[in-house]
Amino acid sequence: MDQHASMGALEPFVGEWDLHPRFSFPVPDGVTGRVVFEWMEGGRFLVERWTVTLPEAPDGIAIIGPDPDGEGYLQHYFDSRGVARVYRMGFAHGLWTMSRTTPDFSPLDFSQRWSGRFSDDGSRIEGAWEIAHDAETWEKDFDLTYRRIA
Repeated sequence: MDQHASMGALEPFVGEWDLHPRFSFPVPDGVTGRVVFEWMEGGRFLVERWTVTLPEAPDGIAIIGPDPDGEGYLQHYFDSRGVARVYRMGFAHGLWTMSRTTPDFSPLDFSQRWSGRFSDDGSRIEGAWEIAHDAETWEKDFDLTYRRIA
């Protein structure tokens, strides 16, 4: 597989998005965020930067590149709390998936996974994060909607 060519499949992400999280617990009204996806010079990695207005939610950066062990991608995640993680990522037919089920830069205190679907016109991504504290029983962590603004 030509890894440089496979990165082109991520072009639908490129741009600026508003984030609209929906949590199962009370949070102040108007909690939003913003994320920008842009190509790193040379086009071999996709850079994601985000900020969130909820103090408990971290701001961060992620670098996305091809998974050298096979199909798909790896998202190298770093946030304002000092957390560093690696997520396995997939993107095909408008479905964006990520998961973290093994230790990497940090211990694995819980497993996480994300599934989000692009709207037909590419203006929205609707998805949810799930968490498993025992590596088997998945429960919704929170919903997240991305709305393209540029």
